[in-house]
Amino acid sequence: MKIYKQGGRRLFERDPETVKVVSEMLADLEKNGMDAVRKYSIMFDDWNPDDFELSEEQINDAISKLDEQIIRDTDFCQENVRKFAQAQLKTLLPLEIETQEGVILGHKHIPVKSVGSYIPGGRYPMFGSAQMSIIPAKVAGVKNVYAFTPPVKGVGYYPATINAIKKAGADRIFVLGGVPALAMMAFGMGVIEPVDIICGAGNKYVTEAKRQLFGRCGIDLLAGPTEILVIADDSADPDLVACDLLGQAEHDPNSGIALICFSERFAEQCLDCLKKRLMVLPTRNVAEVSWENNGIIYIVDSKEEAVKVSDEYAPEHLEIHVKDEGYYLENLANYGSLFIGEETTVAYGDKTIGTNHILPTSRAARYTGGVWVGKFIKTVTYQKTTPEASRLIGEVTERQCNVERMFAHALTARVRVERYSRKE
Repeated sequence: MKIYKQGGRRLFERDPETVKVVSEMLADLEKNGMDAVRKYSIMFDDWNPDDFELSEEQINDAISKLDEQIIRDTDFCQENVRKFAQAQLKTLLPLEIETQEGVILGHKHIPVKSVGSYIPGGRYPMFGSAQMSIIPAKVAGVKNVYAFTPPVKGVGYYPATINAIKKAGADRIFVLGGVPALAMMAFGMGVIEPVDIICGAGNKYVTEAKRQLFGRCGIDLLAGPTEILVIADDSADPDLVACDLLGQAEHDPNSGIALICFSERFAEQCLDCLKKRLMVLPTRNVAEVSWENNGIIYIVDSKEEAVKVSDEYAPEHLEIHVKDEGYYLENLANYGSLFIGEETTVAYGDKTIGTNHILPTSRAARYTGGVWVGKFIKTVTYQKTTPEASRLIGEVTERQCNVERMFAHALTARVRVERYSRKE
C-alpha cells in the first residue's frame, strides 16, 4: 500500500477551550435556567422570541409557505425512513427460556419515555435530519419527543425544517440552538420533562455538550465532522467517484475524505475529475478546503489490503465501486453505513432512501453503529425460579459468595436453601 495523496487529518481529540466554554455554559444554564437560555440565544443567534416553543398556528403558517413539491418530497423521504424503522422494530423480539428445570430467564424491550431531538441548521438547513432522530423514536414507542432547531439569523426559522419536524411526529417544537438547547433537553428548565436520551448531530459545541451531559441522560453517539471513504477498482467511473468525494467534502472544512484504489492511473484520473468539478462547484469554498487539508488517496495491491485499510480508517460512510461487491459486503467490518455499487451514493442515505444518517465518525465505527430504532429501546432482563430450582441455585450461589467473602450475599442464598428444603 502507498499513499498517493497525503492528508487524512481527522478530529479525535477534545479541544480544551471548547470543553471549558461548554462546561461553564452548562453550569450557568443549570443554575439560572431560562434566563441563561435567553441570554445565550440573544448572544449567539440574535434570537429573542416571546416563546421559544412554536405554537400550532406558527407551525401551520410555516408549512403553508412551502411549495407542494417540497412537502411531497419530504413525505416520500419520511415514509422510507418509517418503513425501515418499522421493519427494524420487528427484529427486536422478546425472549423467554427455561435454562434448566424451574429456572426461567427472559428479556423484554421497553422504549424510553422521552427524547430530545436536535436538528442542526448552521451552514446548511439540514431539515432531512428531522426524520432521522424523530421517526425511529416514535416507531420505537417513545411517548414524548421534543424537537429543537436553531434559528436562522435574520429570518427566524426555516419552514422546510418545521414541516419535516412536524411530519416526523415531534410532540413539541422549539426554535433554539446550540448548548442552550441541549441544556433545556437535559435539565427541563421547568418547560419540558428532562429527557432520557439526546439525539442528533451538531457543531463542536453541541457534540461537547452531549459528551458532558452523558450520564445525566443518554445520548445517541458523538458525531464529529462527516466522513466518506470510497473503494474503487479499475472498473469504476473516476468522475462518479470524484463527485461522491466532493459530496461529503462540501459539508465541513474538517470533513474526512478518502479513496482506496488499485492503480496510480485511476488515482490520477479521479484527481483530475475532482479538480475540474471543484472549479464550478457552488460550495467550492468549503469543499476545496476539506479536500486539500483532509483528502487522502491510498493505492493498494489487493482486495484483502483494501479491506484492511478501510477497516483501519473505519469511515462513517463507505462506498464500494467495484466488480466483486459480494466480497466486500462479506468482509468489511468497520463502517457506519455501506453504499453498494455506483448506483447508490451517500446522498441517498443522507436524504432519501430510508437508512439513518446519524452515524459514527472518528473511527467510532469500530465499536458502534448509527442511530436506529433500537437506540430508543432498553432491553431489560428478568428471571424467575421455582422453590426447587431456588434451592439448587442457592447452594451454588452461597458457595460462590463465600469464596468472594461477600457474606451478606451468601446469606440471601442460604435462607432460601433452608426455607425451601423444609418444605419437602
